Amino acid sequence: MDYLIHHMLRGSALRFPDKEALIHKGQRLTYQQLSNKVSALANGLNAAGIQRGDRVGILLDSSVEQVVSIFAASQAQGVFVPMHHSLKPEQVSHIANDCRISALITTTERLHELHEVIQNSPSLRVVIAVGDTIGIQETIPLLEFDDLPYAPDAAQSVDVSVEKDLGAILYTSGSTGKPKGVMLSHANVVAGASIVSEYLSITDGDRLLAALPFSFDAGLNQLTTSIQQGGTLVLINFRFAREIVGVLKRERITGLGGVPPLWNLLVQNNSALARTDLPDLRYITNTGGAMPQKTLAALRSALPNTQVFLMYGLTEAFRSTYLPPDELDRRPTSMGKAIPNTEILVINKDGRPCESGETGELVHHGPTVSMGYWGHEELTNKVLRPHPLPPPGTGDAVRVVYSGDMVRQDEDGFLYFVGRRDNLIKTSGFRVSPNEVEDAIFQTGQIREAAIIGVPDEMLGQHIAAFVVLKDGEAISEADLLTSCAASLPRHMVPRTVEFLPLLPKTSSGKVNYSALRQQTDDVKENLAAATTARTVEST
Repeated sequence: MDYLIHHMLRGSALRFPDKEALIHKGQRLTYQQLSNKVSALANGLNAAGIQRGDRVGILLDSSVEQVVSIFAASQAQGVFVPMHHSLKPEQVSHIANDCRISALITTTERLHELHEVIQNSPSLRVVIAVGDTIGIQETIPLLEFDDLPYAPDAAQSVDVSVEKDLGAILYTSGSTGKPKGVMLSHANVVAGASIVSEYLSITDGDRLLAALPFSFDAGLNQLTTSIQQGGTLVLINFRFAREIVGVLKRERITGLGGVPPLWNLLVQNNSALARTDLPDLRYITNTGGAMPQKTLAALRSALPNTQVFLMYGLTEAFRSTYLPPDELDRRPTSMGKAIPNTEILVINKDGRPCESGETGELVHHGPTVSMGYWGHEELTNKVLRPHPLPPPGTGDAVRVVYSGDMVRQDEDGFLYFVGRRDNLIKTSGFRVSPNEVEDAIFQTGQIREAAIIGVPDEMLGQHIAAFVVLKDGEAISEADLLTSCAASLPRHMVPRTVEFLPLLPKTSSGKVNYSALRQQTDDVKENLAAATTARTVEST
């Protein structure tokens, strides 16, 4: 029985040693080959001094090495910390020092830009590089990924970690401050794999395409469900939608998970999705934001024999709800109901369950509830609270996640998203803190005030809009400001638009009036739409 993360791989390697486990470009690894690589890296990590509970940072693009690193960190009794490949050195440094990583696994190409990060991370004891390290010098041990020896005894080592131990930290933005590390136990990760495999009916016969990053909880789950069930996982690095369609066809993919921007790309004419026969594609899943109705209709038209599962989740509790495919026609905008082995409540401001149609906060209770935020006890206690309706005899022992998402429930118990309780922006499947973007804008030294909002966007879910006030005597163009932001922020965090204002609107208490900024954006959109309509009428 799986109880630690790497046991999912170990169990499948025993059941299916010669079955394809992982495919990436020209590499095709069986379960036994993958397990051997994991044992080699786990042995290398232990030899380098990694002990139970040490954090192992993984800064790699989608690759065999990334998968190996995740399971090896677990087998070495460490805690894996996957970082999105687009992060800039400043963000990597924040994560490295926030959770005090002991090892960093990355590429030799990234090492050139991470030299200062490594120098300024006092907890870091070893760097493992994918690629040739000749000519690269660091003040701490630098090992090559492919030179680590396979040790047969590593696979048979006695596990001293327990299922409630910390297994992974996923960094995610909140409404304020820098990204926080969500702590997941081994039990959290294993339960998430088991639950999703149940309602998606994933078996060893499935072939899943991993198009989402493993630093994202939904992407990580695609990896763990495939490995746990003994399926085949195909990794992809893509720029164009037609590349995804090609792999779906060529590798006979049965399951694909995505976020709204991915689906919006796939329904474009140049993706060839509608012109490609995909008889093996059994299901697709959506998370990371509501799928636009036009996109949903186009996908169903292009994939008439493929089941569409609409899902909702949050990193702090992984997955919360899903909408069965047979409910799509009746409730296309619904988040669905609770996933298996999970209780979902809608609680009002008085702490009581909401009536049908009443808006309240979604509260999640179940085995995927995380351990909280690394180093943020106060925030953890704010989000993870005692069950509002505790089972008899449990008192305050049962903890639940207060999501911050406002929802309503219909008479049949299906949930519908209403909005966020805070100013968090969800764009391209990522959660973005307005404060992080504002901080990058202030780095120019020419800005007196800045405010960031999310604007509804059919392609991205929301795009980021910036409103800025220049310092007296300063001048900077929109293009130059965006270039400055791009130098310190990942692409998904760079504002789409910048508007220069003489003053930011304020509330009576002197705070930025974000509602007024959203209304201003809505007014601009309405005026543009009206002008377009008027021009159309004149031309006819």
